[in-house]
Amino acid sequence: MKIYTKTGDKGLTSLIGGTRVSKHNIRIEAYGTIDELNSWIGIVRDQNIDAHNSEILLEIQDRLFTIGSSLASDPNKSKMKIPDLKQEDIALLETEMDTMEKLLPELKSFILPGGHTTVSYCHITRCICRRAERITTHLSETDFVADLVIIYLNRLSDYLFVLSRKLAQDLNAVENPWQPRM
Repeated sequence: MKIYTKTGDKGLTSLIGGTRVSKHNIRIEAYGTIDELNSWIGIVRDQNIDAHNSEILLEIQDRLFTIGSSLASDPNKSKMKIPDLKQEDIALLETEMDTMEKLLPELKSFILPGGHTTVSYCHITRCICRRAERITTHLSETDFVADLVIIYLNRLSDYLFVLSRKLAQDLNAVENPWQPRM
């Protein structure tokens, strides 16, 4: 199988199910942003982080492939069986956040991203997750998107924020609170 097919040379691509759409179609934007998010999670996972967080991030990457498959499918034409998200996937993120938050100082203000390259990568990843969520909710206004996809993306961005704080703690990085000028 060749990587290049030349079928996209005129700016069109196929959804699972055969429907041809423009490469700037919102459904393509949605799963393309999920792909970008997955790549950034790979960067975070490649940092010097503990094995447990690395395993959780690998699990998240797998779930993002599930989401990407869902978003890449024409909900009206695809007959292909693709994996589904489950409520347990969301519960895992919530459990992980609860566990990390018990180890972190109370959050009393917004935190400025930074303090360590690994922490910054995690914040960039969180921002991309929020963008994926915005695009996916926009898509859901006109086309089918499974409810769990939107919930998962919302919870994932929260998880990435808490993970950034936990990584800052693990790496002895200083968290800089935002102090607005008044």
